[in-house]
Amino acid sequence: MLLHSSGMSSRQFSRLAPKLVEAGYQAVLVDLTGHGKSPPLAEGTPMSWRDDVAKVIALITEPMKIVGHSYGGLVGLHAALVAPVTKLVLYDPVAFGILDPVADADVLATLSTLGGATTEAWLVAFVDYWGGAGAWNGLRDNARDEFRRVAWAVREGVATLMADQTKMYPKLPLALLTGELTPIAEQRVVERLAAVTGASITRIAGAGHMGPLSHADVVNARVLELLQ
Repeated sequence: MLLHSSGMSSRQFSRLAPKLVEAGYQAVLVDLTGHGKSPPLAEGTPMSWRDDVAKVIALITEPMKIVGHSYGGLVGLHAALVAPVTKLVLYDPVAFGILDPVADADVLATLSTLGGATTEAWLVAFVDYWGGAGAWNGLRDNARDEFRRVAWAVREGVATLMADQTKMYPKLPLALLTGELTPIAEQRVVERLAAVTGASITRIAGAGHMGPLSHADVVNARVLELLQ
């Protein structure tokens, strides 16, 4: 099962899915709430990231492996606490609840830039936080239009996940990936998750949070290795 990041869709895995099939897997592609081919989420409609966790749990009717990125990684992580997941390979899962308010105050402070008075301002801040200053302006017009189309689902998912306070996870069959240039708060999340689960960490040289797209060949090859 492949779980995409906020603002994207299952199309994010258009290069990985065929490689999984070639390796003998069945690739289960999921469009999370308001994204891709899922029904759009109208502005003002309440939604929580836990709704996506419930959706994914309902789809796992037999033992399954999960590959997830960012928001999709968080959803997969929590689905695995309940569903029969045999392996998790997650790139920068946004499990910010694992951070300690005191010990991790330095990196938590960097999250203050995630905000904006208008939807457009919020999207600019969100994309620039994860992709670096100017990332929003660097997007193609169709990519910006897609972000605008799914903006409410992204904002609701982010707002609700920031309230999560999950600190401990069982010893899940987990492998973590992160980018050398991933924002420091997320790198700390990856380190904390590895500490409580015993997961391995693979750091992708030269990549940031969007490494699964910008460094797809390297990331996909490592994902396949970790799954096997």
